[in-house]
Amino acid sequence: MELKRVVVTGLGALTPLGNTVEAYWNGLINGVSGANLITRFDASKFKTRFACELKNFNVEDHIERKEARRMDPYTHYALVVAAEAIRDCGIDLDKVNKDRVGVIWGSGIGGLLTFQQEVMEFAKGDGTPKFNPFFIPKMIADIASGQISISFGFRGPNYTTTSACASSNNALIDAFTYLRLGKANMIVTGGSEAAVTEAGVGGFNALKALSENNDNYQTASRPFDQTRDGFVLGEGAACLVLEEYEHAKARGAHMYCEVLGGGMSADAYHITAPHPDGVGARQVMINALDDAGLRPEDIDYINVHGTSTPLGDVQEAKAIQKVFGEHAYKLNISATKSMTGHLLGAAGAIEAVATILSLKNDIVPPTINFSTPDPELDTRLNFTFNQAQRRTVNAAMSNTFGFGGHNTSAVFRKIG
Repeated sequence: MELKRVVVTGLGALTPLGNTVEAYWNGLINGVSGANLITRFDASKFKTRFACELKNFNVEDHIERKEARRMDPYTHYALVVAAEAIRDCGIDLDKVNKDRVGVIWGSGIGGLLTFQQEVMEFAKGDGTPKFNPFFIPKMIADIASGQISISFGFRGPNYTTTSACASSNNALIDAFTYLRLGKANMIVTGGSEAAVTEAGVGGFNALKALSENNDNYQTASRPFDQTRDGFVLGEGAACLVLEEYEHAKARGAHMYCEVLGGGMSADAYHITAPHPDGVGARQVMINALDDAGLRPEDIDYINVHGTSTPLGDVQEAKAIQKVFGEHAYKLNISATKSMTGHLLGAAGAIEAVATILSLKNDIVPPTINFSTPDPELDTRLNFTFNQAQRRTVNAAMSNTFGFGGHNTSAVFRKIG
């Protein structure tokens, strides 16, 4: 069968750098750090006392109070970005065939705050079960996709992907696959996460995954810097409206770019550590290029997973060199987690938005907070350190990898 072309027609973003796509992009290209001291709870006894939280966000500006109380923050974030992306795509909700519009969402954890609060309240009592009737519907990781479909009446494919930090990139690739197979006309995809909680920070501290650089928190997320000591936890969401090309063309839609391909692989190695030889990272990029029908030299920019962990950054950089060969030195590479922190299951979505806007604007956002070269990394690689760079970006790749060895890579190209 002939595969259909898939384009991106709408974007939404709610990030530690800004609460709209425009604000997010401005923060990226200006190299703004989203890190600050935690305000969600008293973190004074935690090993890490900072995170990349949302700023000046009030859910009641977007969702009626009674309804908002029946949802976890990760669902709030999903609904807000979905509304922005659907407005952006310009679809007439009264005319679109809603049986042919789906929602495929990503979240690595789901309603962590809800789960934490309910269990803590139960533990304070005498053992008598007194749980909120919305406990389960608020907490389950699939509810965001359900709430989006309910809010807009979309009756097409609807589910959530959970593959840790690869979750929303997984969702995007699934949405792309459904569309090119002709199983829908449009799919709202993306991801959301709200893990800046006592359980989230404490849990990742116990894993020794988070940076503990409390004295220099604004620069603690420093991918590819020798002094990096772990990732900075972030929160938020992003949404992309993917659409079959002929459907978008027929309604005169604005098209940001074309989705060309997606790759998936597994490390099959360790529950949290990347494969020391970057086997899974290398294979996923090969798979993505093959799916897109591109050669390595066709890629201009890679938005890397780049979490600022000692092992992960080195393995990804070495995998890029193995896949791209001499062309690796002609690429721009950047880790936007240096600014946003790590949004876990929502990382792939916000980084896909960054990658798409780099295509649209021919600007590569920087990897900020770099000062000390790592002798394990090849200095000939262009990590776009500390300042955005203008260059023609015709095709770009976005990588996200997750605990459990899940690897995903998506490929985008200017509309040709």
